[in-house]
Amino acid sequence: MATTRLWTDAEAEVDPRVKAVFDDIRATRRSDFINNIWRALAGQPDLLERTWASLKAVMVAPGELDPLTKELIYIAVSTANGCSYCVHSHTAAARAKGMTDRQHEELLSVIGMAAQTNALVTAMQLPIDPQFLVEG
Repeated sequence: MATTRLWTDAEAEVDPRVKAVFDDIRATRRSDFINNIWRALAGQPDLLERTWASLKAVMVAPGELDPLTKELIYIAVSTANGCSYCVHSHTAAARAKGMTDRQHEELLSVIGMAAQTNALVTAMQLPIDPQFLVEG
């Protein structure tokens, strides 16, 4: 159960700032669907605007990473952070951007391998190899 109230479309229509963000989400995604994260943030318009603007700048704006790669990274980080909501949301987004079942299986293998080796290295408190250090 959510710890904050989720705004309805009718409530969003009444607040110009929330309406503007919801309209932009719909236009950007070419969908009428508004995720629960945005509905939950609607009660704090400053946070809603700031979070949507940041997400658009990182995930939507063109960059050196293609959109599917960005979603795969988001899934991996969300898994590491234990955010079930984000894992589900960005897995759906990755599928919409072309992720195949085989790619998803491979992604899960990479996430599992990284989790295992990260835990081992952390437990052993290994020093960083000098070859891996960036020298300025």
